[in-house]
Amino acid sequence: MRADLGLIGLGVMGRNLSLNLAHHGFTVAVYDRSSDRVGQLLQEPADGRAEIVGTGSLPELVAALKRPRKILLLIPAGPGVDQVIAALLSYLEPGDIVIDGGNSHYKETNRRGRMLEAMGLSYLGVGISGGAEGALRGPSLMVGGSRRAWELTRDLFMKIAARVEATPCCAYVGPEGAGHFVKMVHNGIEYGDMQLIGEVYLLLRELLGFSAAETGAVFREWNNGELGSYLLEISADILNKKDAATGNPIVEVIADRADQKGTGQWAAQAAFELGVSVPTINAAVGARFLSALKEERIKASEELTWVAPRYEGDPAELLPAARAALYAARICTYAQGFALLKAAAAAYRWELDGGTIAQLWRGGCIIRAKLLTGVKEAFAGEPELPNLLMAPYFKKEIEAAQSGWRRIVGLAAQQGIPVPAISSALAYFDSYRRSFLPANLVQAQRDYFGAHGYERLDRPGTFHTDWQTKEETVHSKPLQR
Repeated sequence: MRADLGLIGLGVMGRNLSLNLAHHGFTVAVYDRSSDRVGQLLQEPADGRAEIVGTGSLPELVAALKRPRKILLLIPAGPGVDQVIAALLSYLEPGDIVIDGGNSHYKETNRRGRMLEAMGLSYLGVGISGGAEGALRGPSLMVGGSRRAWELTRDLFMKIAARVEATPCCAYVGPEGAGHFVKMVHNGIEYGDMQLIGEVYLLLRELLGFSAAETGAVFREWNNGELGSYLLEISADILNKKDAATGNPIVEVIADRADQKGTGQWAAQAAFELGVSVPTINAAVGARFLSALKEERIKASEELTWVAPRYEGDPAELLPAARAALYAARICTYAQGFALLKAAAAAYRWELDGGTIAQLWRGGCIIRAKLLTGVKEAFAGEPELPNLLMAPYFKKEIEAAQSGWRRIVGLAAQQGIPVPAISSALAYFDSYRRSFLPANLVQAQRDYFGAHGYERLDRPGTFHTDWQTKEETVHSKPLQR
């Protein structure tokens, strides 16, 4: 019997997704450059699942598949994807489907899709979130690319995806690289939320002297309420673990240098290109860069000093404020992510639906959180919502959290404790809600040194002023391009 799907790449994600597919009744043919990985997978107990067929070459893999052939690549993003596609082309025929399930940049997915469509092949770029556990038990799947290919793979993807209230966390989000764009924004929000949680951990450690276990207990309690999320849940678990070698909390023997694979940077870059403000995502990416400068930071800690006033606050007062700050800043981070999705939909003519994307992220993925129910309902009530902050539910939630949020940002500044994500989220909120911003002076500065022109409030058009005149009274003249 021929296989329903071919899968290339048996790293942790590929291996677990193969088992997920087989447990849902799909016969999978697999290939990896390492024959050992293929052999190890084939030794997994059958447990009533469908067959997994091991193959030793790409021609053998393609020959094992039903027509039209469907081949899923689970390999690292970059040139390797192009190399595997090029190697496959000799064995494929018009109508076959290639699926990239890695973290490819959406522009690369656009390019590959156009190339393969010109050859009569169909291409999907699928954002997969949930890590190794999600791949095995049900990931969140953000599918983009050929609609024909989606129709031919829909049943397969829907069955293996995570479910929330019986609804699969899987959908076709749009053409071209839309699936990978949505996954990139997911990862940008993930960066922001991880940094927010880290900053609250630092505040409780520095201001209240909380141990790792004490902070973990606080996070565990918060996770039962409005802050319920996968990331807060695992943070509580991490803070409760002890190192076997030293007996100390494991988090205290982990170097304070955070790596990154680049998807957060991609989200920030895309926001710059599309003219969208995502300061909390930017702050999270920047915080990781700064964390890498460990030796410099050690030296700076000895030379760049600040004697903060002694904090003598009551934990009973600080904890609710920290909770409010985390919640409000998280809302703003999601608002920034959905604003980026909205801008991409307009720029690329993708019909990205905010409610559908919120549903995709409610289960299986890394940023799954209780507040996504509110996001889904907000877009259901107003599909063209300009910003999540304008949704009635989130306006009410932010209003309730503002006092504690502002207190935390002010206290952190006074004590010299860095909270770049929490404070950038507050600045985003305050900037968004202001009817007046100092951009008028900025635009005048641009016109002064570069003759870039400016708009007036009282008449249409673009104007320029001769700022070098000695006269105090100046004129706005139509800008000559």
